[in-house]
Amino acid sequence: MIKKFKKWLQHIFYILTQPKQFFSKIVADGNLEESMLKAFMYGLLGGVLVLALQLIGGAAVTFAAVFSKLVIIPVLAVALLFVMAGLMMMVSEITGGDRDWEIAVKGLASVFFIYPVILVLNSLAFNCTSLWIVSLLVDGYVLFLLYNIGVYCMKGNKTKVGLVIAAFAIFAITVYITDYRYGWFMLKNTGATLKCLV
Repeated sequence: MIKKFKKWLQHIFYILTQPKQFFSKIVADGNLEESMLKAFMYGLLGGVLVLALQLIGGAAVTFAAVFSKLVIIPVLAVALLFVMAGLMMMVSEITGGDRDWEIAVKGLASVFFIYPVILVLNSLAFNCTSLWIVSLLVDGYVLFLLYNIGVYCMKGNKTKVGLVIAAFAIFAITVYITDYRYGWFMLKNTGATLKCLV
C-alpha cells in the first residue's frame, strides 16, 4: 500500500515537473478500461474528501448527499473524461496533431489526480473572494494542462495549440466579467456563490 502511494506521488510529481517527457511517452495500447477506472477512482476520492469536509464542518448527513458524493461525482468524472477527450480531439484537429481518441483519453486520465483537488478546493471556498481566487487558479492550471496535452501528447503545433488555449482563456475571461460567472460559481460552491450576490 505504501509503495503504491509513493508511486502515485511520483507520478504526480513527474507530470508537474516534466510534462514534456511524461506526455510524450503516452501511446495507444487498446487499454481504455484503465483510464476509465482511474477517472472513476479519482472521482470517488474527491467525493469522499468533500463529504468528509462537510461532515467536519457540521453538515447534516442525508442519503442525497452521500449518493451525490459517492455515486454521481465518480460517474460524472468518467463522463467528463470523455467530454474533455472530445475537446482534445477538436484541438488536435485544428492544430495538426494526432487524431487518436485513445491517446486523448489516456493523456487526460493521467492528469485526473487534479479532479479531487479541484473538488476539495471548491468546497473550501468560504466567501466570494476565496471562490474567485480558487476558480482563477484552478481554471488557469487546467488550461495549462490542456496545453501540455495538446502539444506533447497529441503532438499539435505549439503555436496553434497556444492560440486555441488563448481562445479558451478569452472565453473564460468573458464568463468571469459577466453575470454568467454566477452560474459557473454555483457549480463549484453554492454557499460561497450566494455570498457574491449579497
